[in-house]
Amino acid sequence: MSNTNTTDERDLGQAGEQLSTAPREESAASVPAMGVIGWARWFWRQLTSMRVALILLFLLSLGAIPGSLIPQNSVDELKVQTFKDAHTTVSPVYEKLQFFDVYSSVWFSAIYILLFISLIGCIVPRTGQFVGQLRGRPPGAPKKLTRLPAYTTWRTDAEPEQVHEASLAILRKRRFRAHMAGDAVSAEKGYLRETGNLLFHIALIVMLTAFAGGQLFKSEGGKLVVEGDGFANTITQYDDFKSGSLFDTDDLTPFSFDLRDFVGTYERSGPQRGTPRTYEARVTYAEGADGKTKKKVIEVNKPLVVDGTKVYLNAHGYAPVISVKDGSGKEVYKSSVPLLPIDNNVTSTGAIKVMDGYKDKNGKRSQLGFQAFFVPTFAGSGQGTMFSQYPGLDYPVLALNGYYGSLGVDSGLPQNVYQLDTSKMKEFKDSNGDQLKKRLRPGETMKLPDGAGSITFESIEEWASFQISRQPASGWALTGAVAAVIGLAGSLFIQRRRVWVRAVRGTDGVTVVEMAGLGRSESAKLPEELTALAGALHTVAPTAPVPDSEPETEPGQPAEAPAEGAEK
Repeated sequence: MSNTNTTDERDLGQAGEQLSTAPREESAASVPAMGVIGWARWFWRQLTSMRVALILLFLLSLGAIPGSLIPQNSVDELKVQTFKDAHTTVSPVYEKLQFFDVYSSVWFSAIYILLFISLIGCIVPRTGQFVGQLRGRPPGAPKKLTRLPAYTTWRTDAEPEQVHEASLAILRKRRFRAHMAGDAVSAEKGYLRETGNLLFHIALIVMLTAFAGGQLFKSEGGKLVVEGDGFANTITQYDDFKSGSLFDTDDLTPFSFDLRDFVGTYERSGPQRGTPRTYEARVTYAEGADGKTKKKVIEVNKPLVVDGTKVYLNAHGYAPVISVKDGSGKEVYKSSVPLLPIDNNVTSTGAIKVMDGYKDKNGKRSQLGFQAFFVPTFAGSGQGTMFSQYPGLDYPVLALNGYYGSLGVDSGLPQNVYQLDTSKMKEFKDSNGDQLKKRLRPGETMKLPDGAGSITFESIEEWASFQISRQPASGWALTGAVAAVIGLAGSLFIQRRRVWVRAVRGTDGVTVVEMAGLGRSESAKLPEELTALAGALHTVAPTAPVPDSEPETEPGQPAEAPAEGAEK
C-alpha cells in the first residue's frame, strides 16, 4: 500500500478502513524475523493475493495453448502417432514436456491445484470479514470532514436534530444504510460491489471443480452406424472409447438407437456449391432396456440427449453394398462397406475384406481383399482424375482392384478396417498381365480371372458417425461461468461509498451543515451523488440569510450558494 493511502487512513481513522475485504499486500522486507514460520506466513499471503491468482490464471490459459495446438493422447492417439512420425526432431522434447498429455501433466496439474488453493485461501477469510461488515454499521464520521475527497457545507436556521432526521430519511430513501453515530449521520452504500467480487471468486472455484470432476468422471466414444443398423450404449459397441480415471462402466446411461435414414442436401450452384443445406440423422431410440421407442432427428449442434448423455452427429459418408461370389457361383459375402471421406465432396476410400467362406476354383480356402475408391459424382472418363465433383449421389462410381491370399487377420494383431494389408497377398491380373482394376456403376459386376468368381456393386447406403459423450459437471461449469460474468460486472460497475452529514450549532446560533463522501476509488459519480444529496437536504434545511452586518453583495448575485458542490 502506498504512503499516501497509509496517511489517509491514519487521518480518517475507522472511517477510511474496510471499504474492501482485500488482504493487505506484504513485501519480503516486512516478513517478521521468525525463520520458517515467518516465511511460511509471507508465502501464504502471497499465494492468496489477487496478484498471484491472476498470474496463475494467466499461466493456466498459457498452458492450455499446447493442448489445443498439439494432438493429445486423450483425444486421438492415432493423430499423436502421426505427428510423432512426421516431426521426429521435436517429438522427443514434447514427450519430455508432456505436451501430448497437457491436461494430465504434472506442471498443468500443479498450476491448477495452486490456483484452486489460492482462490479458497482468498475467499474464505474475505467472506467472513464481509459478513461481519454486513452485520455491523457504517463507521462514525472523522473529525475533519474537509479532508475527504468530496465535501460541501452551508449554514441554515434549521435545528441540528431536524437536519439529522431529514438526512436519515433522504439517505434511507436512496437505499443507503444510515444511522446516527455521535454528532453525525453515517451512511454507506454499494455492498453489491464486494458481493460481486466474492461471487466472481466463488464462481471460479465452482468452474475449476466442475472441470476437474468432468475430466475424472467423463466418458466419450465414437460409433459409425450404417442406415438400418443400430447402437446400444455398452463398451463393446463403441468403435473407440475414452473415459476419466474415476469412470465406472456401470455409469453408462442405458439406451439404444437405430439409424433409420440419413438425409443430406447440398447447394447446387454458385460459390457455395456443395455446402450442406440439410444434414439430418433420423433415428428411433429407447431409454433403458424396455423403454418406449421414440423418434428423433439429430442435427449438427442439436444432439440427442438421454439422461445427461449426448449423442452428437459428427460426420457422414457412403457405404456401397457389395456382394462376392466364388468360382462355383455361390454368394460368400454381401454387406454394406463404409468408406471414409477424404475431401468435402465425399470422395471416399476403404477396403473390402472377404475373410470366410471363399474357395478358389480348386476348392481351396482363401481370402479376398479389394481396395475401394468411391465418388458420389464422377466427372467422367477423360475429364480429370477420379475425384468427386459434388457430395450428392448424382453419378456414383466405385473403382476396385483385387487381391487374394491371407489378409493377416488370423495373426491376432488388430487391423484397421479401412486399410488393406497386402504383404501376404497377390494381385489379380487381367488378360494382359496387368493389375486387375475396374470402375463400376451400381448394378455392375467385375469378373475375377481364372474362374475365381466375381464382385458386384449392388447399391449404395449412407452412414453417419456419432459422438456419444457424458460430462457430469457441465451444468455446474455453465452455472459458474454465468455467475462469474455477473460477479465481475458487479465488482467493476458498482462503487462502494460512504457519506456523512454533520449538523452543529455555531457560536452565532446558526446551524452549520457539513456533508462529505468517501469512495473506494476516485470517481466522478461520488461528487455528483453528494451534490444531489446536498440539494435534497437543502430543501429541508435551506441556506440561512446573511446577517445585516455582512457586506452587501453586488446586484444579481446570491448571498450564499446553497451548496458548494464537491471540492478537490
